[in-house]
Amino acid sequence: MRTLLSRVWHVLSGIRTKVVLLSGLLLLLPLIGYNYVWELENVLRQGQEQTLMGSARAFSMALNQQPELFERQLNTKPRLEEGKDLYALALQTPIDLDGSALDWQRYRAHTTQYRDPYVLFSRTPYNHDEVNFDLSLGSDGHDVYALVEVTDKNPVLHREDSLRIDRNDHLVITLTTPEGELKRYAVTASRSGKADVTLIDTDIADYEHNFPSDAIKAWWQETATGYTIELALPGWLIGEKLSLAYYNVNDRFNRDVETIIATSNPRSAETLGTFLVPSPKIEKVLSDMEDGSSVVWVVDKHGRVLAKAGDLQSANGVWETTIKYQDAPEGVMGWLQTHLLNPLYYQLLERPPEEIVDAMQSAAIVRGVDVQQALLGRPYANWRVTPEQGEMILSAAYPIKVHGDVIGAVVVEETTKGIKTLRNKALEQLFNVLLAVICTGVIVLLLFGSHISRRVRKLRDDAESAIDPQGRVKHQLEPIASADEIGDLSRTLSTMVTRLSDYNSYLEKMSSSLSHELRTPVAVVRSSLENLSFVTQDDDQQRYIDRAQEGVSRLATILSSMTEATRLEQSFEHAEKVAYPLDKVIEGCVQGYEYAYPEQAFSLKVTEGNYGSNGVPEYVAQLLDKLVANAVEFRTPDTQIDVYLTQRKDMACITVSNTGPLLPENMGNQLLNSMVSVRNERQKSDKPHLGLGLYIARLVAEFHGGDLTISNRSNKEGVVVTVLLPLA
Repeated sequence: MRTLLSRVWHVLSGIRTKVVLLSGLLLLLPLIGYNYVWELENVLRQGQEQTLMGSARAFSMALNQQPELFERQLNTKPRLEEGKDLYALALQTPIDLDGSALDWQRYRAHTTQYRDPYVLFSRTPYNHDEVNFDLSLGSDGHDVYALVEVTDKNPVLHREDSLRIDRNDHLVITLTTPEGELKRYAVTASRSGKADVTLIDTDIADYEHNFPSDAIKAWWQETATGYTIELALPGWLIGEKLSLAYYNVNDRFNRDVETIIATSNPRSAETLGTFLVPSPKIEKVLSDMEDGSSVVWVVDKHGRVLAKAGDLQSANGVWETTIKYQDAPEGVMGWLQTHLLNPLYYQLLERPPEEIVDAMQSAAIVRGVDVQQALLGRPYANWRVTPEQGEMILSAAYPIKVHGDVIGAVVVEETTKGIKTLRNKALEQLFNVLLAVICTGVIVLLLFGSHISRRVRKLRDDAESAIDPQGRVKHQLEPIASADEIGDLSRTLSTMVTRLSDYNSYLEKMSSSLSHELRTPVAVVRSSLENLSFVTQDDDQQRYIDRAQEGVSRLATILSSMTEATRLEQSFEHAEKVAYPLDKVIEGCVQGYEYAYPEQAFSLKVTEGNYGSNGVPEYVAQLLDKLVANAVEFRTPDTQIDVYLTQRKDMACITVSNTGPLLPENMGNQLLNSMVSVRNERQKSDKPHLGLGLYIARLVAEFHGGDLTISNRSNKEGVVVTVLLPLA
């Protein structure tokens, strides 16, 4: 586990890992680009706001030049009365006169309920659960449609044989024509189906002066709670005033009117409520000017819609046109963009909704802040959010003035879908480029880091292999020709290795040169002392001569030891390796040691195996002699020396272990060098100790392609020398 952690730490602390981590700074680029595009979106929104305000101003100026379109708005009351002043919203779908309310479902939000406040007459205390009605009005530009849903607990239809039309439940429509003439129409029915429409000339009870009319189409349908009455009034018939009144009859016998509920009092034109219908002429002006990128509303001074052009689904602004016709990517890049990158990008990006559901889309009255400000004469732009998708909608309102008076406003609306799509496209392209840049940058940096780390590792390996554990130079370090810092370091290390090699060569040759230079003076001194001993008869002088001869003899022994390693290295050049059984050589040597050191106990253990080897057995015996002699010298008295021979894969392992003093700290490898010896006072003797024994043993091990190490025993009670020699 510790080895695995050290390897992982080695990888994480490498140059490549650091380069990859530094390349993570490239990830700041998408963040910077993302923030930049969002800021750009804000700028585009401001531009869209100014552009939209300019469009609203253009529409307003165009309508200001056609005051005849707003003649009816000039006389509009300053304050509307809810339920009394009627408004027909623009129909988006056709209406069938069949007595079914299904065609009106999408317009339910604009239905007006008529209950207590709109009761004109009630013979008994009024109960709204007994009788009431709901009214919906709409216009398709030609006709005005009305849906009257009556709740009547006691329905009484018209008798087919009766000429009176006021002795039953009936609906009275009172209106003014575009010329200002007041007209009243009665709608009755004897059964479900097409209703009868009667023009009332003077009084509804004067049946002789009431005439059937085909101007208004009507359908009367009985329901479980009362009636559903659908009407179609032609546009040429209706002017500025309109009232619908329901007359309720409960008693089938006396047939008196019990309750009258009306949108406004139909007594005279002055008591009627106003009626406003969207203007086809204004809508045509808008359609001619509108290019499909906006929704344009024209409202009167009360916020009622006079005309509308455009669809919010396509009102994406001018920015959409720059994106709509771009070619989609093809091939592999197109597949990657569609199936891989876009799903990833849109985890972060906001995709514009395909369909926008806006409550204001079919509004009959617009009362936003922008409209209120425009009706006060101040142009205003406003942002609002659709409740379902949260889509931002920009609206700009500009006042419409006729003769200096504000009679309405133009409202131009656009969604931010175009800007969002443009932003998303920009972010897609930005992310694509940055992704390519980051991937390329990371790969290039990784390759560069790998190249640098490979060069550093190679330089490290060359430096390690150039010098052996004993500090000798095995080969010269080849300098790198590159001009960068690693090349400079390589050339510096090469110079250092060369200098170290020259110095080691000087040290290695110094012993042989010194012994060669000292042999002649030693011989002269020795011969002189011998001659002097023959001519001297004085005992005191002879004693000094003997001591001088002992010193010369010891100096000669030192010189011989100094040249022993040199002679051994020179003999390696002419040695011939042969096949021999290593275990037999070890066994024979240990038997000889028992005779050479009769007072020392030896233990030999050879594990089973094939110990055939190639080399010089005499050198191996000399290696073992040095190790055993060293072990005997440093052993603790009355302890045995252990010699083991084991096999490790294709290597033979020879260990010589003795109980005794431990090695000094960090001196193991240094003891294998020439002329290095560590002894305490008790182990010193008159015999010279130059520390050449382990050095010679190491030379023999290396000559056979093996290795020699020295260390303290695991139990900390002595020293063990390990020799690894290759097997055949």
